[in-house]
Amino acid sequence: MHRYRSHTCGALRESNIGETVRLSGWVHRVRDHGGVLFIDLRDHYGLTQCVVDPDSPAFSLAEKLRSEFVVRMDGKARRRPEGTDNDDLPTGKIEIYVTEIEVLGPAGDLPLPVFGDQEYPEDIRLKYRFLDLRREKLHQNIMTRVEIIKSMRRRMEGQGFFEFNTPILTASSPEGARDFLVPSRIHPGKFYALPQAPQQYKQLLMMSGFDRYFQIAPCFRDEDPRADRLPGEFYQLDVEMSFVTQEDVFAAMEPVITGVFEEFAKGKPVTKGWRRIPFAEALRKYGSDKPDLRNPIEMQDVSEHFRGSGFKVFARMLEDPKNQVWAIPAPGGGSRAFCDRMNSWAQGEGQPGLGYIMWREGGEGAGPLANNIGPERTAAIRAQIGTKEGDAAFFVAGDPDKFWKFSGLARNKVGEELNLTDKERFELAWIVDFPMYEYNEDDKKVDFSHNPFSMPQGGLDALKGQDPLTIKAFQYDITCNGYEIASGGIRNHVPEAMVKAFEIAGYGEQEVVDRFGGMYRAFQYGAPPHGGMAAGVDRIVMLLCGTTNLREISLFPMNQQAMDLLMGAPSEATTKQLRELHVRVNLPQK
Repeated sequence: MHRYRSHTCGALRESNIGETVRLSGWVHRVRDHGGVLFIDLRDHYGLTQCVVDPDSPAFSLAEKLRSEFVVRMDGKARRRPEGTDNDDLPTGKIEIYVTEIEVLGPAGDLPLPVFGDQEYPEDIRLKYRFLDLRREKLHQNIMTRVEIIKSMRRRMEGQGFFEFNTPILTASSPEGARDFLVPSRIHPGKFYALPQAPQQYKQLLMMSGFDRYFQIAPCFRDEDPRADRLPGEFYQLDVEMSFVTQEDVFAAMEPVITGVFEEFAKGKPVTKGWRRIPFAEALRKYGSDKPDLRNPIEMQDVSEHFRGSGFKVFARMLEDPKNQVWAIPAPGGGSRAFCDRMNSWAQGEGQPGLGYIMWREGGEGAGPLANNIGPERTAAIRAQIGTKEGDAAFFVAGDPDKFWKFSGLARNKVGEELNLTDKERFELAWIVDFPMYEYNEDDKKVDFSHNPFSMPQGGLDALKGQDPLTIKAFQYDITCNGYEIASGGIRNHVPEAMVKAFEIAGYGEQEVVDRFGGMYRAFQYGAPPHGGMAAGVDRIVMLLCGTTNLREISLFPMNQQAMDLLMGAPSEATTKQLRELHVRVNLPQK
């Protein structure tokens, strides 16, 4: 018999009854039933009930076992007594009558419980992550992640893509976030950067004639952490294709992402035939460039009904042509209590309030706004937005560039409060036609709005002859249930257009050559039209595991302060290390 096990703790079935077996694993739980000890033994594969009675030669040692001891147990598989089957376990019809126990690894007092999935302070969970990862739900999430990545690889290979690995030590690049810098010992005073994404390398692979690339790529960004974004590093399904239009990228990737969701959705419906929503339409209808389409509410511009009306606050705003009034329909929300609650919520979000109209029996509008604008205008609003008796609508006014985010939050809040958002489905969509540029208020200049390497719609002619803030790009995102899960674009592969695009954002030609020399040179020697995207592996796994925190699907994440409590990173470097790197630490004054 094998030194440690003849079977795993998830393998034994009724067909094994009568066999002498050997199991090794962790003591999950010990129960004392009138002097007979029931020990649930757990390994990666499952759990088996082991029984030790006072007649067993192993009984005296069994009495000393505690949770998370690692033990070897020998014994005979037998049928559980009638009425004690556990249908929730694959091994639930058998048990092991134990005759011998060996302690392979004793365990001290546990800093957090492994049995059960009760809440526990995050700092303890991260410091003792190796224990946290033994817990059933988190352990299952990690294995789901493994299977999702396997599914991605299988589907990408089925679409004719080849997996390549790109360098980790590279040059700094303006991808939109801070780089992690790595000082060079061999080249004093110079630094490598960890890649924010393999963007340039994957484009260079297209220049090299490899045609279809993918990679489960680690990416590094020195950003502040959030629940839906891990600090430091994350993984993405990185993709690039040659000789393709935007439509070709959509045709290749939509079945891959849909297929992954369908495989792991546990029966929940998944969108078929994704909608394509222009960026500007997404902001106007949903107040978000990553709308939750499970919420049926669509906002509408109702400015004309308030222009010159008796509601002077809105009427005066609308004298400025850039201002608008948007309506947020609230089906079933026509009660004073709900409207007051929404108004209080808006004030808690830093807004002066949230105007509303309720439609009573007979279709008559009620509330301060209805009283001010009169029944005719109230009826016209109702006809436009399609509200019924018992419904309400909330109104946001001002410059849409400044209020669209708040209006999107209000739409989400209404959907949540009125149970309009269907939580039991996955709604996927493409967001298209992103603006190529945006105005950076901090630096008072035009800047790239998305990916600087994207092709502008209209090409070089648009860059030369159009107001930069009106140029759209061949850029697109995939959204799911209110999250951006992928982003991509058709690339700007024309050297003159690339230089012009960066020039508009304030980069001179020499700077482009200095910073993107490899790619710039490659474009001089026959560059194929190409494009691609990158899908966030972590966010996809998070959605499919039904959690809202990326730490619940990652092996060894950092905490909210970007610290690894398990390994003690970041840590101070030794004087010898700093000297070898020719680096001096200049700490801020306390």
